[in-house]
Amino acid sequence: MSTTTDNHAALCEKLKACDVRPTPQREIVLKVILEKRDHPTADEIFARVKASLPTISLATVYNCLEALVQGGLVRQVNLERAPTRYCPNLHEHAHFHDEKTGKIHDVDLPADFVARLRQILPAGFDARSIELNFRGKAAAN
Repeated sequence: MSTTTDNHAALCEKLKACDVRPTPQREIVLKVILEKRDHPTADEIFARVKASLPTISLATVYNCLEALVQGGLVRQVNLERAPTRYCPNLHEHAHFHDEKTGKIHDVDLPADFVARLRQILPAGFDARSIELNFRGKAAAN
């Protein structure tokens, strides 16, 4: 079996495991998000997908992204008024937004820190997820 066939099968299984119907469009959108973990916008994903699938429309990319988010395969990252970005890292983590470059970086959060964050919620509240964003300048800039 070729690597391309193996990759196709793996993407299909990943989609099916999350109750997302596999389509060529969803597979390639997921593939480009997983290939380069740089938190791309829908427009950036569209440009990357268009290179391999020239007939795809931006609307189709948005529909694919919605299905992938609903299936829990990627997360939306929303930073104030900036375009939504998409993150394939499904583990509890924060994001660091480098204001100079515009890049988004994953920041690992220790499990005990996440547990502590959940403990500070008022009585009766149960957070389904935690979104923690840092803004600033990376040390190398």
